[in-house]
Amino acid sequence: MNKSVLYACGIVFAATAGFANSDDHGHAHIERTPAPEGASVYFISPTDGETVSNPVTFRFGARGIGIAPAGVDWPDTGHHHMLINVSPDEIDFNADVPFSDTHLHFGGGQTETTLELPSGTHTFVLVMGDQFHVPHDPPIISEMITVTVE
Repeated sequence: MNKSVLYACGIVFAATAGFANSDDHGHAHIERTPAPEGASVYFISPTDGETVSNPVTFRFGARGIGIAPAGVDWPDTGHHHMLINVSPDEIDFNADVPFSDTHLHFGGGQTETTLELPSGTHTFVLVMGDQFHVPHDPPIISEMITVTVE
């Protein structure tokens, strides 16, 4: 994982913290950005079922939505998050995507990354996030792919 990506995303996150509002009962509420009609995200490579060797380069794309860095409020845009071995059922769409080794942020607007992965079979899914790393409404999620690393 590129530490500068995590560092840059952390700066943006710190600068944009506090976007949650509270209701009359003190519960946090995050305003979700509407998704552009028909927007989608997808893996260009590797492909579902592919067997690869380290280092693994992932390329991803988007249709019907522009790519913008985190912290930038441009209409009909977002940035990619790649979840490794995380099911879309585990995503809290009403919260920002967490920062972890299994939730990679591409808040600089990147559409490619190269990773060293443990040998074995892994799943990957892309989730588009808005300027605050919160999934759009409705969420823009790729098909999950399974990749085997030799």
